[in-house]
Amino acid sequence: MAAEPIVLFDNGHHKCLMFDSLVAGEGVQSNQFLIVDGKHEALIDPGGDLTYTPLAVAASRYMNIRDMDYVFASHQDPDIIGAIDRWIVHTKAQIVTSRLWARFLPHLVSGYVTQQLSGSVYDRITAIPDGGANVRFGESYIQCLPAHFMHSVGNLQFYDPVSKILFSGDLGASIGAQDDHLPVQDFNKHIPTMAGFHRRYIASRKVCGLWANMVRQMDVSMIVPQHGKRFEGPAMVDQFLNWVSNMDCGIDLMSQENYRPPVDYV
Repeated sequence: MAAEPIVLFDNGHHKCLMFDSLVAGEGVQSNQFLIVDGKHEALIDPGGDLTYTPLAVAASRYMNIRDMDYVFASHQDPDIIGAIDRWIVHTKAQIVTSRLWARFLPHLVSGYVTQQLSGSVYDRITAIPDGGANVRFGESYIQCLPAHFMHSVGNLQFYDPVSKILFSGDLGASIGAQDDHLPVQDFNKHIPTMAGFHRRYIASRKVCGLWANMVRQMDVSMIVPQHGKRFEGPAMVDQFLNWVSNMDCGIDLMSQENYRPPVDYV
């Protein structure tokens, strides 16, 4: 049976759905997102081979997969866009990603798939410049926001102005939290599930502060990461912005001890 999505927003014409339990086996659990605006559909960070089939089956209850408009990829990781070749073959969607990664994604497309295309793989990729861009979608648009070094060097995030949801990719991700399908209720208790991930995968406090300044100027009602719990409501969004912009991470934590020749064997 297809997985039931979590409805993040639905006004009858515009829907935002989250699938949060499609990864089977040893893969890291992740969230995949479907936005529907009338007869237009887009997926955000649909994942790799572990999620392609269950996501395609689940999403097909809400759209005609073949006619999908877009697949948005925040960065190049396998759990984000590893199944790009299958989405290219089985849909008409444009793959929207950072210009920095657009030239590398064809490496994920097999020669067999390339032979099936009438044109180049590059014809199916919409490359977003470093400053971001608004991508027309149905009666509205999806805003591709610059989120460099969080954690990818060419990272994007996606904002839906209708639902006021910011899909934040790996920023805000939590690992090991209970009841991941529910929003964060107690921010302070939630911090331990985020802290280790952010210290290791996010580049520096500086970029987090710059990012938070940008988001504070926007009308964001919800921040939904690709892993773990989401942040709902202005108060919870503000708590996350304050926390992430004041936490040392990445290169802030590096010292000479991290750059020495190894002595251990594996």
